Amino acid sequence: MTTSHIHLLWQEARTRFSNLLKNISESDLTKTLGNSPNSAGFLIRHVADVELLFSKNVFGQTNLHVSAKTVIAQKDTGEWTNLAELLVYQQEAYQCLEKAILNQSDADWQITISTKEFGTKTKVEALGRIISHTAYHAGQLGIILKYGK
Repeated sequence: MTTSHIHLLWQEARTRFSNLLKNISESDLTKTLGNSPNSAGFLIRHVADVELLFSKNVFGQTNLHVSAKTVIAQKDTGEWTNLAELLVYQQEAYQCLEKAILNQSDADWQITISTKEFGTKTKVEALGRIISHTAYHAGQLGIILKYGK
């Protein structure tokens, strides 16, 4: 599989998340589902935080400074209520991860990397991890937007 194919796969998979953001309102950001501690705003920030961490730790964008506040706090702190800021931040994360993906040669996808979060994997396996992570939280976000209060 080539980098261009992998890029297209990732790009299409991420639409599960990005399409939800097209109609979101600022009042949606504080919505949660039942007793779930995570708000819609938290999930948007979290997806972006993890994409930036992947760009740095998996794909070697060492010049990237990441302040993954949702990962550090490990819970929703209630601060993710500014829609404009969240949309800009998630777009920056998207562009950063896209650049990291496109900078890989076709052969790079078989290089093995190790992280404390998910162990040792090839870069293509690691990309599967970020795709499933984003899709998982996109599902949560979709349910919160539809049924949350």
